Amino acid sequence: MTQRMRTIRRALVRMRRTEAGMTTAEYAVGIMAACTFALVLLGVVKSGAVKSALAGIVQSALGLAG
Repeated sequence: MTQRMRTIRRALVRMRRTEAGMTTAEYAVGIMAACTFALVLLGVVKSGAVKSALAGIVQSALGLAG
């Protein structure tokens, strides 16, 4: 094996080692973003205007079904 091939091989091994934890970090960031989005969505849904709109939709749907 030539010196250049050994150098390339060492670099590839080093890259694999340094990127080993990246997927875990990416999952953590994705989970935090999803939780933040869920909290914002929950806040919006709990607001008065959205509550009354949803209640109106449900009452309308029950009125059509009954």
